[in-house]
Amino acid sequence: MSAHVILLGSFFLILISGAPISVALGLSGVIAIFFGLDMDAVANMSTITYASIAKYPLIAIPLFILTGMIFERSGVAERLVELSRAIVGPRRGGLALVAILVCLIMGGMSGSGPADAAAVATVMIPSMLKEGYPRAFSASIIAASASTAILIPPSIALIVYSIMVPGVDLRALFAAGLFPGLLAGLAVAIPALIISRRKGFGAIDSGRPPLGKSFVRALPGLFAPVIILGGLRSGLFTPTEAAAVAVFYGLIVGLFLHRSMNMRDIYNVLAEAAQISAVVMIIISLAGIFAFAGSILGTFDAAASHILSISDSPMVVLILVMAIILLAGMVLDGVSIYLIALPLLMPIMATLGWNQVWFGVLMAMNVAIGQFTPPVAVNLMVTAKIANVPIEATMRWVFWPIVAMIGSVGLVIAFPSIALWLPTVLGYKV
Repeated sequence: MSAHVILLGSFFLILISGAPISVALGLSGVIAIFFGLDMDAVANMSTITYASIAKYPLIAIPLFILTGMIFERSGVAERLVELSRAIVGPRRGGLALVAILVCLIMGGMSGSGPADAAAVATVMIPSMLKEGYPRAFSASIIAASASTAILIPPSIALIVYSIMVPGVDLRALFAAGLFPGLLAGLAVAIPALIISRRKGFGAIDSGRPPLGKSFVRALPGLFAPVIILGGLRSGLFTPTEAAAVAVFYGLIVGLFLHRSMNMRDIYNVLAEAAQISAVVMIIISLAGIFAFAGSILGTFDAAASHILSISDSPMVVLILVMAIILLAGMVLDGVSIYLIALPLLMPIMATLGWNQVWFGVLMAMNVAIGQFTPPVAVNLMVTAKIANVPIEATMRWVFWPIVAMIGSVGLVIAFPSIALWLPTVLGYKV
């Protein structure tokens, strides 16, 4: 049996047995190296594992996770909802638009779809129920719009992509993800509005908050994306430093401006963020073994050659790759998909000459769709739990945002400038 079959076969067998993704990645890599190389290579696993996470840019991941959690607890979401309601006003489908708008803004703070979904759903679903929106519909729209957090900078998935793909400027990726993220939000808004008007959702006039007062109350939260992206654009700090600044600013907002957090809240946020970050880092470290095994044994090159042999058309290969990523997004989290798929996809990118920044955004868009596409759908699991409905009940509603976002992916494929125009104008390397 070849080492290629051992690596991929053992990975899928361990994964379907119910083991965590990190265990499947690490153990399958060790098994393949043991049979394909020798014991000396196995003895170096500790070094490989450490080297996978001993990278300065990775510090940004736990810091942005912490940032998102601080802003979630500091009452920023509630104030953003108030501002969005003042902008949108009372109308059919109005609260659905508010939820989408708040998700887009919150995505500029957390970089995580599930965190975005939890923060917005907690605030929005009770209000949507009062105005006649079904629980399943509300959960579906919030889950879909929260998936844009993987595109709106700062995105944790794009940070991982920039580390794994040599030569990619993270600032260019952040800039490239902005317009596709807004396009994805628009794609969710269209079916949300059409369905709301046809079904009569949100017909109750619950009033309109004063715009000026709402804007002033929301200013501290609105400044967070400005500080992060403005600091990156001006060169004042690196992405990792931007994450540290965002944490510090979030603490100022929670403790002194909103006064919604105390020292116990800070301890709880730090502990919870540490737990989530530890899971992410364990996955990244053990994925290093899997990537080392696949590279040294030639498994990824062989798999890439097989995919390229299916068709001579770059477009056919691209659609096939996008479909595989979308299917993976239905059952795996975004970080895991990047760690598993990128070693395989990099030879394909190099052979077909795909722009690395453009492809990174396309990959993120497909992962985003997977985050609210059953059976697993991590965002939908969060919002359905908060709405107290089974995921099965959301199927009739979530189908349309899925179709709409697939259409937005098609637009970015057909018109790469949607992603590449802004980083080009800002002078970043694309």
